[in-house]
This record gives sequence, structure tokens and C-alpha cells, in this order.
Amino acid sequence: MYSRIKRRAHQIVNTADEGDRAGRIFDLAVVAIIALTAFAIMLETIEPIASAARGVFTVFEVVSVAIFTVEYVARVWSCTEDPAYSHPLWGRLRFAVQPLAIADLLAILPFYIPLIVGLDLRFVRVLRLLRLLKIARYSESMSLVAHVLRSRRDVLLSTIFVGFVLLFFASVFMYLAERETQPEAFSSVPAAMWWGVVTLTTVGYGDLYPVTPLGRGLGTFVALLGIGLFAMPAGILGSAFVDELEQRKSAEPEITTCPHCGKSLQDHPSPDA
Repeated sequence: MYSRIKRRAHQIVNTADEGDRAGRIFDLAVVAIIALTAFAIMLETIEPIASAARGVFTVFEVVSVAIFTVEYVARVWSCTEDPAYSHPLWGRLRFAVQPLAIADLLAILPFYIPLIVGLDLRFVRVLRLLRLLKIARYSESMSLVAHVLRSRRDVLLSTIFVGFVLLFFASVFMYLAERETQPEAFSSVPAAMWWGVVTLTTVGYGDLYPVTPLGRGLGTFVALLGIGLFAMPAGILGSAFVDELEQRKSAEPEITTCPHCGKSLQDHPSPDA
């Protein structure tokens, strides 16, 4: 009886497929609560609504945390049904340190931390936004993004490293070019890095800019580099998304028979016949 309940719990919360009605209902309910949590956090910033419906927000917070807690405990408890986590202790610990399991834990910790510490840690309530990380478990699009980032992480890290090198050199040269003319704005290399970030990203806030001919020439060169630099990750990710979608499409089984009569689609009469 115990093993059967644990196996069914594992099927619902960890490995539910399209044909498992209970699993699908559970997934949709959790996604709905996550969306309502984000909506409630937004409404709580409107003072008249927050004052008038404070009790409603409190009840919803308690209910949602209770559901997320039961979900987290059920996942950790039933994960031993998976052969990869079969050990009662070490298997559950390995399961608990997975990124998605950590996101589940972070979704409920902001509620329990003030209760355990005994202080009114209002800033901890902001961490409720971490519940949105749970959506990655249920969103195929989010899983696609995560897979693409993992598959191209080496190239992306190389691009980020090149960007930091360019930022450092641009900031140093701009500091040397502008420090005498604008000693307050370009007082140090770290201060010049703000200009470097804004210029390389082509944002251009206009709060910090060079005035010397050398500085303006350098700024023009850095701005042009920034356009090419930030086009590289976009091209890398775009190509990776196309490759991943093509692989998933080719992996789908090809339908060669009619699902209704079982005949081959080549011999099946067309709808217009």
C-alpha cells in the first residue's frame, strides 16, 4: 500500500505524461497558482487595494505556500521511485540539489524564514518572486531555452569574456583621455566603466560622455565594437534555437497509418474523394 501510494505520487508530481489526467490537473493547478502569486504581488504594490484586501492576500499566501510545501515534500519523498535516486538518503539529497528542486525550495522559504527567525523581515517577501522560477518545470518553452543555453554555454562564455576584456580596456583608455578634462566624471577606471557599459550596450543614457577629441574618437570606436559584440550572442542563440527545433521535429515519430481505420495513409482516400 505504501509503495503504491509513493509510486503514484511520483507519477503525478515528477513524471506525469499527457495521458495522466491527475498529473495534468496537478500541473495546471500549480501553474495557475504561480500566475496568481505574480498577480497578487503586483496588486499588493497598489496601496488602496492592499489595504482593502489585506486579509484576502494573507489567506491566499498561506494557502499557496501550503500547496507548494506539499508539492515539494511529495517530490522529495517520492523521488526514490526513480532508479537514479533510489537510495533513501543520498538519493533524496541528490534530488534536492537539482536546479528545479532548489527553485521549489526557494518558492516557500520566504514564508518560513520570518517565522523561524522571529523577525519581521519584510524584504524577504520580495523573494516570493522566485516562485516564478517554478514555471520552468511546466513550460516547454522554458525547458527549450535552458537546453539551448546549456548546449552553447562554452561559446557564450567566450563571448562574455571578450566583452569584459573590451570593457576593461575601453574604460582604462577613456579614463586616461578624459581624467584631466572631467576629473569628477572620470575620476577612476571603475567610474569610467559605467560609461563603458552604457556605450558597449549602445544604450547611451547621456549622463556621462567624452568631450575631448581623443575621447570622442575612442567613444565612436567603442560604440561600433558594441554593435558587433552584442550581435554575436544573438546570432549564436538564434542558430541554436533553429537547430534544436529541427532536432525535436525530426525526432517526432512519423504518422504513416490512419488513427481511425489503421490503413496506410498512402492507401487512405483523401477527404475530397
